[in-house]
Amino acid sequence: MTALPDVVIIGGGFGGLRAARDLARAPVRITLLDKSNHHLFQPLLYQVATAGLAAPSIAAPIRHIFARQQNLTVLLDEVTAIDAAASTVQCQHGGALAFDYLVAASGATHSYFGHDEWAVHAPGLKTLADAFEIRKRLLLAFEYAERESDAALRARWLTFAVIGAGATGVEMAGTLAEIARQTLQREFRRIDPREARVVLLEGAARVLPPFAEDLSAKARAQLEGLGVEVRTGCRVTKVDAEGVTFESDQAQTGSAGGTTGTSSRLLASTVVWAAGVAASPLGKTLGVPLDRAGRVLVSPDLSIPGHANVFVIGDLASISTDGKPVPGTAPGAKQMGACAAANIRASLDGAARKPFRFQDVGALATIGRHAAVVQLGPLKLWGLPAWLFWLFVHIFFLIDFRARAVVMFEWAWSYLTFERHARVVAMPEAAPPPRPQPDPSRQR
Repeated sequence: MTALPDVVIIGGGFGGLRAARDLARAPVRITLLDKSNHHLFQPLLYQVATAGLAAPSIAAPIRHIFARQQNLTVLLDEVTAIDAAASTVQCQHGGALAFDYLVAASGATHSYFGHDEWAVHAPGLKTLADAFEIRKRLLLAFEYAERESDAALRARWLTFAVIGAGATGVEMAGTLAEIARQTLQREFRRIDPREARVVLLEGAARVLPPFAEDLSAKARAQLEGLGVEVRTGCRVTKVDAEGVTFESDQAQTGSAGGTTGTSSRLLASTVVWAAGVAASPLGKTLGVPLDRAGRVLVSPDLSIPGHANVFVIGDLASISTDGKPVPGTAPGAKQMGACAAANIRASLDGAARKPFRFQDVGALATIGRHAAVVQLGPLKLWGLPAWLFWLFVHIFFLIDFRARAVVMFEWAWSYLTFERHARVVAMPEAAPPPRPQPDPSRQR
């Protein structure tokens, strides 16, 4: 009996899952490798970070997802290198694993634009661990402010900076403002959470740059309506334990901090990074050309040059259709996963492969209660209609029925009460963070 071809899939995200599912009936043996044991619905990760949802609502064990797919084996391991010439992947714990076909869907990580030292002060949001860390910092900031007697230091605890006004940054900033002004307003005695400042910093000229300009303007207006201070044209030059230093296109003075020329200082004890992403470092091990973001420049069929049996998809792939780069979104990853699986089946059947064609399904971002923007080709929505559409789409695409039911219930309860019951954090075993020191030379 001829052995079945081995297909190795790296990554249990949207692209990897779609490829694995589409190969369920193919005459292959599939091994899916992931360093986490769960698939994560990343579009709602900020809801975990802001205590709106519990982690199980947006994550599902990969083994459970594929429990009935007999041609697939799940291995919990991290791939450290790919040897395309030898058709092997090197795993951190399991050694080398051979493949006949490879689908690399290892995703992306945070990019601090050459300043990785900022990460300790400004965590990004890509994993559940990131969400838990951000949630802890956000909630403990209010706790530390409650016990602080110095007004200036208390104000620093109650200042939250979000760097980057893409979808994640906009969603995070809007939700933070709602938490301060609605969820927590009656729970403290020494502070008024409604006095918290949420500052959104963006290097581009407007928020949500991929959206049409009129929707971008609508999004900014909705953010400001929630109390978010939106500052565009601001390039961050430093992040430390005290806050953020940034340069602006025009000199700005006032509540954001002291200003010298175009350099400004924002004193904030909590900073969230949503400004940039970088492709998984696995791309560098393939020995093929990469773009400036470290993504692999793939062929039209999503294979890599010189190795027709190696496919790269999702955030790790760089490809354009109709002259436009494919965005690093869930729809793009799913469509690439389907294309890679179809081309593997075509190769097994001796048929011609098909080039990848991205079908743009639009873009959407939520800002807060009754506030969102949606762009579906020529159709544009904002406000309540956009928020309802966003709500339906995200619930519909959750991984299983249980998650949909739980999320629907939790959102309905939050909508009626403004409550967020996932506000539980593990207190640090070590001493609490050092008390911020006042700096007379820097005005708020």
